[in-house]
Order: sequence, then structure tokens, then C-alpha cells
Amino acid sequence: MPSWRRTAEQGSQGMIKRYAIFADYHQFYLWDHGTSPDAATNYTDEDVARRIKAEPFLVVVQPERNMEMPVELELAEQAPELDLQAWDHVAEASLDLPSGRLEIHESTGGSIDILSVPAGQYRVRAYFGGLGTLSEDGLDGDDHYRIVLWPAPYTDIAVLKQYVDPRGTA
Repeated sequence: MPSWRRTAEQGSQGMIKRYAIFADYHQFYLWDHGTSPDAATNYTDEDVARRIKAEPFLVVVQPERNMEMPVELELAEQAPELDLQAWDHVAEASLDLPSGRLEIHESTGGSIDILSVPAGQYRVRAYFGGLGTLSEDGLDGDDHYRIVLWPAPYTDIAVLKQYVDPRGTA
């Protein structure tokens, strides 16, 4: 039995899927299945603080915990309303999907899902919640993540809400 589970439903704007993703090395990927880019390796302190990194055909989401955690992914027709109050950290990046196939990929565990979408440029908004609930060793907690993609022209990475850990770590 695979280490991930998924469910799907229709949301107010589009399809919503739920996964349990193992974020080994504190990361998982969204990428264009047709180009299958290499995983990012050149991280800066800024990339780590933003918790999101973008390279051609690839967006890296960097969760707080490097364990299995819940991720909700929504494919939307337009940008969702921005709700910063309910989340600890929110960041956006652009993702080019020329093949029209979005792949969700674990850092070391392989492909989780491949979703068909209209080919084109997308905006990825990553929401991070429950970041302050992690145990001292970082292995347990109620952190949770929501990813929303919608068609949009390329825009630079933006941090809409920056999390500051009260324990003094990013």
C-alpha cells in the first residue's frame, strides 16, 4: 500500500484533491510532467525563508516538517480570495505547464499524482498552517498545507505573509 492517500471533490472554483505527502528534506514538488525537470539543488537563505522556490517548469514547496503531512490541492479558474488571517505563511510562485500535465512529486518517494490541466502558465499559492504546533524534535504536529493553482501570467515569487517562529527559527 502506498504511503499516500488521495481524495477528490469539486470546490467552489474547481477541483480539490487531498493528499498525505512525505516531505523528505522539507520539500515536495509541483512540475510539468512533460519536461520532468531536475529537482532544485541551489538553495539560498532567501529560498528557505520564503518556503517556496521556482525554477523553469518547477515549484518547490518547503513544509516545516519532513514527515508525512496533509496537503490540499485546488485547481481553480481564477485567483482565490486571499485569507491571510487563517494561515501562518503564504507565498506564491509561477509555474509553466506546457504539457498540460501537472505532476505532484515527493522529494525521495516519487510521483504522487499527475493531473491534466490546460497547457499554459499558472500561479501557485502555497498556504502553511499550524506551523507553531510542531514538537521540539519537529516530528509531530498539526501543520497542514493548501496549494491553489490558477491560470495567470508569469510573476516573480511573492511572500504574502511571512511566518516568524516564536522559538527563533524561520
